[in-house]
Amino acid sequence: MRQQWFDEARFGMFVHFGLYSGAARHEWVQNYEFLTDEDYLPYFENFDPDLFDARALARRAKETGMGYVVLTTKHHDGFALWGTAVSDFNAVEACGRDLVREYVDALRAEGLRVGLYHSLIDWHHPDFTVDWNHPRRADEDVAALNEGRDMARYREFLHAQVRELLTDYGQIDYLFFDFTYPESMDGLAGKGPEDWDAVALLAMCRELQPEMLVNDRLGIPGDFVTPEQYQPTAPLMVDGVPQVWEACQTMNGSWGYHRDNTEQKPATLLVQMLADSVSMDGNMLLNIGPDGRGAIAPRDERTLSDIGEWMRLHRGAIVGAGHAAFEPPREGVYTRRGHKLYLHLLSWPLGFVHLPGLAGDVTYARLLNDGSWLRTSAADPGQKAVNMTPAGEAEGTLTVHLPVARPDVLVPVIELTLSEG
Repeated sequence: MRQQWFDEARFGMFVHFGLYSGAARHEWVQNYEFLTDEDYLPYFENFDPDLFDARALARRAKETGMGYVVLTTKHHDGFALWGTAVSDFNAVEACGRDLVREYVDALRAEGLRVGLYHSLIDWHHPDFTVDWNHPRRADEDVAALNEGRDMARYREFLHAQVRELLTDYGQIDYLFFDFTYPESMDGLAGKGPEDWDAVALLAMCRELQPEMLVNDRLGIPGDFVTPEQYQPTAPLMVDGVPQVWEACQTMNGSWGYHRDNTEQKPATLLVQMLADSVSMDGNMLLNIGPDGRGAIAPRDERTLSDIGEWMRLHRGAIVGAGHAAFEPPREGVYTRRGHKLYLHLLSWPLGFVHLPGLAGDVTYARLLNDGSWLRTSAADPGQKAVNMTPAGEAEGTLTVHLPVARPDVLVPVIELTLSEG
């Protein structure tokens, strides 16, 4: 029952914001450019999120049709967006604001579920050992860098920060840990669940927030799995058991603000990905990376606005919907909510769309964007086309008759009312 709201929502917003937003060169800029703490310090000293407006962010998420938001409380660089008591590398020290508090309050005011992201990794902490993901991995003497570093002390720090987040901000609905990498590379070890004491960390989460969902990136099983930047091709199963899952997707391949990245996914593609996820009983968590001042980038705002208009007209085909046990036509995918079956047309056919096995099961068909009725007919494989009923389809096929002109929406949806719910 803890996941009921999650299954209902289907669509959420990921928000990556931190010091890397001012660097504007990807959230892994410290790693990619091998930056030392001293190199990275100017982004802390000049952190000024004067345009970070949590209320506007929450409203944008709600208007886009999203049911929850997930904010990066701390990314791999170790910078915390709240006034953590165990480190001065935080937003209160940098700019005098607890951005987590502002965010949590704004989400609750809009009736949205509260999600937090928290990195298990911390490149700033003096006890976090240099591994193959660390910005200092290319130093001449990594062994010397690791002398005196103590992962036991780091674990205490990690657990203390998570405890703060789960005790100081009221009910938290969702926690996204990131990430575990036990394999070795380039002669350096990674980090596995024992490095985080994942069992104890998850137990603390269950104790402090028993209704909260926790993802799968502690290296031990969680409540849902998180395919990142790819789309599954079928409902996710493990040993025959359906999995709760969420596809994490970016606007342009970067999670944090990347000024010069112009590979923006069009809104049509993102809506297709959302429908595809729901058709396989999954969610989609769509990321934005606010800029160095904390504002939603105009290109992201435009995309979210376009998606929001589509969701305004097609919300019923996404929210509360899920997988449908029918074979979809080649032109699209199905989602289902009760006795309503939704065909998301990823391509627009000429005149007709043929739906295998649905003859006799549909009592009404309409375009969802404007509610306009669509004629249907059952194919008769033994007859030639008569009265605009196509021949050549398998028995049991339902044909839906379409206008030649494609509706002016990102993805047209046909709503089919089934005779049995």
